[in-house]
Amino acid sequence: MPSPLLPITNPSSHHHHHAPSFDPASCPIAPSPPAPAAFVSKNGGSHDDPMVNLLISSPFDDEKAAAVRPLLSRTSSSASPPAASAAPSSGFQQQRRRRSASENSLSSMSDNGRHQSLGREVADAASETFVLTRLSLKLLRYLGVGYRWITRFLALGCYSLLLMPGFVQVGYYYFFSSQVRRGIVYGDLPRNRLDLYLPKNMDGPKPVVAFITGGAWIIGYKAWGSLLGQQLSERDIMVACIDYRNFPQVTIGDMVKDASQGISFVCNHIAEYGGDPNRVYLMGQSAGAHIAACALLEQAIKERGEGESTSWSVSQIKAYFGLSGGYNLLELVDYFHSRGLYRSLFLGIMEGEQSLQRFSPDLVAQDPNRRIAVSHLPPVILFHGTADYSIPSDARDSSKSWSASRGNIIQRKNPH
Repeated sequence: MPSPLLPITNPSSHHHHHAPSFDPASCPIAPSPPAPAAFVSKNGGSHDDPMVNLLISSPFDDEKAAAVRPLLSRTSSSASPPAASAAPSSGFQQQRRRRSASENSLSSMSDNGRHQSLGREVADAASETFVLTRLSLKLLRYLGVGYRWITRFLALGCYSLLLMPGFVQVGYYYFFSSQVRRGIVYGDLPRNRLDLYLPKNMDGPKPVVAFITGGAWIIGYKAWGSLLGQQLSERDIMVACIDYRNFPQVTIGDMVKDASQGISFVCNHIAEYGGDPNRVYLMGQSAGAHIAACALLEQAIKERGEGESTSWSVSQIKAYFGLSGGYNLLELVDYFHSRGLYRSLFLGIMEGEQSLQRFSPDLVAQDPNRRIAVSHLPPVILFHGTADYSIPSDARDSSKSWSASRGNIIQRKNPH
């Protein structure tokens, strides 16, 4: 059965006379929730008094409300068709504007988030660097290194920064030159490696310098000899920079063993790289000069039947060149202590005070029981600058006893 109620329409659209209008605001009945609507009876009343036919609905159930809503929508659309047709277009434009504004807002928030995230990362990195630096300084202090050593290390770092342009040039040559063979293995232990610097002209066997770098027995590394390797290779001389383990990984005894094994590799295998095995020269600088001298003396003693079998001979070395080395450790302990290499640390490197004489080439050469072995040493040539403060130039005077048998002491004055 059709519903007896019809939606209210505008009376002016069906009648030519004016009917009293109904103002909901003037009705004494309070406005009801959104669900109620007003309807007129289909059967009752005349058109003369619309108020008689007007009914104010009570709240309907969900089904009736749902059935009524489309009628209201159609009535509204039939009353004003131009507005209804324009509504979708304006709504779409508003939707686009809202979407664009939302995307711009999200993009701005994303950029701000990235900047804030980068700022937080930089702040965290700076904070962690500060903490690590502070803890490292504390650790060095507890280990007995002290602030004097730390300040000298920082001074060395500043000095290195000033020399950075030269380091960059040498570093480029070291890593990218075809004349450098890096990391040639000479043993099975860590850092048993050497770098080989080849002359440009390899038209025949070349003389070879086996070089052991310095580094206070702590920071020695084969790359420190790259400048020497570059300079000598340009003069048609092959250079082998021998690496060795440092303290605290090992002590002086193992450093000497590493150096001796590297010298053995050069003497026995250098011909494979174009070197002349009959023209091998040994060279060391600072701590490396001390280690090379110890290896040379130890090898001479072994060859006299006082040690195990040997893989190379001192007779294969044409000469030894010592640059700014220390050869009497008993006289250097106090000096090193005053310079920041404290006694406890130095004695730890040298395996205790009882081993200082064993690892002092000058004192070993003075032993009457070692004189025959010392006599088989190759020529020994020592250089030492008078303005050298890492190891005093007076150390050259204490080295006369072990170098006088076959060699010379050459003093080179530093220019002022």
